[in-house]
Amino acid sequence: MQPIRARRLQHNALFSFHWLPAGQWQYSMPRERPVGVPRLLRLIGWPGIRDGSSKMAGAAVRVARPWGRRGLLCVILLHLLAVLPGTGAADQTEEYLKREHSLSKPYQGVGSSSSSLWDLMGNVLVTPQYIRLTPDMQSKQGAVWNRMPCYVRDWELQVHFKVHGQGKKNLNGDGFAIWYTKDRMQQGPVFGSKDSFIGLGVFVDTYPNEEKQHERVFPYVSAMVSNGSLTYDHSRDGRPTELGGCTAMVRNLNHDTFLVIRYVKRRLTIMIDIDGKQEWRDCLDVPGVRLPRGYYFGTSAVTGDLTDNHDIISLKLYQISVERSPGEEKMDKEVFIPSVDNMKLPGVDDPAESMSGFALFLIVFFTLFGLIFAGVILLIVYNKWQERSRKHFY
Repeated sequence: MQPIRARRLQHNALFSFHWLPAGQWQYSMPRERPVGVPRLLRLIGWPGIRDGSSKMAGAAVRVARPWGRRGLLCVILLHLLAVLPGTGAADQTEEYLKREHSLSKPYQGVGSSSSSLWDLMGNVLVTPQYIRLTPDMQSKQGAVWNRMPCYVRDWELQVHFKVHGQGKKNLNGDGFAIWYTKDRMQQGPVFGSKDSFIGLGVFVDTYPNEEKQHERVFPYVSAMVSNGSLTYDHSRDGRPTELGGCTAMVRNLNHDTFLVIRYVKRRLTIMIDIDGKQEWRDCLDVPGVRLPRGYYFGTSAVTGDLTDNHDIISLKLYQISVERSPGEEKMDKEVFIPSVDNMKLPGVDDPAESMSGFALFLIVFFTLFGLIFAGVILLIVYNKWQERSRKHFY
């Protein structure tokens, strides 16, 4: 007997419906949507609604009760809210799942076959329920890398993960990383991947290496942008090169844990949902991040003397369609080297300094050209004056 799959009936910028068997239904709300709809549903007593903050990063709710008056009322209200002015997001964003850059159960596109979209490396174990990057054993490392380069300009990556093991607090390690980099499938010391990478790395670090660590509580989520000239400082937990971060107590939890990386209009945002409340919490928000297109997504993990299971349940990439003004389009030029505004990366010339040197060259060049031109004019005038003097003498 073939399983019955949900069938999408309607989709717009605000929400979508899916019919399910036995009169059940599913309502999906994309990220960055106003919270009025979930609050309204809670007020009328509809169960199971996933609530979020004013920066709601997305939700999906499955209600397992048969249709009733409240169900019909919810549908009517949602349709009304969809057509009312002002119910859309301020940036008029729309999301589209990019399946070629996504990884989810039952992981059919993973492996070494020619049709696979994801490659495995190291001690990775693929099961029907999760992909285990490392087992709870010493000196293991593993990674999963997308084969397809991503040319999406604005995107959001939702990561469903689980970190667990037998080790007690501060006796576990080392963590895992999410990558968007130029190179792929290269083992190294940075959570199982290469150092001096080119692109973006987001790290879920579960063990503090730096001694006398007082102001920072681990596990800790941080982000780093590199043009290939920076190295990750393990002895200081990457602090010299990080863009920012937050504490995230993600180990040995009985509920689902999520992390979302959002890159829209050169702004990098990271949020976490780890408390089992189905609410997103801000972790990092950095404007002026410039990432080239055509890089690869991947995730890796490593264990040393301390160990943990690092499991990936899903990676889902969404293309974000955002309206831009003509001025924003003009300023949003193609990027070829990763950089962050107001942050000096080694090996990258400061545009202001480059312009100053070029301007000095132009000044010297045109000054010399002007002097030569003036000298030629004076020579011509002098020769004419001499000819006139000779004629006047004879």
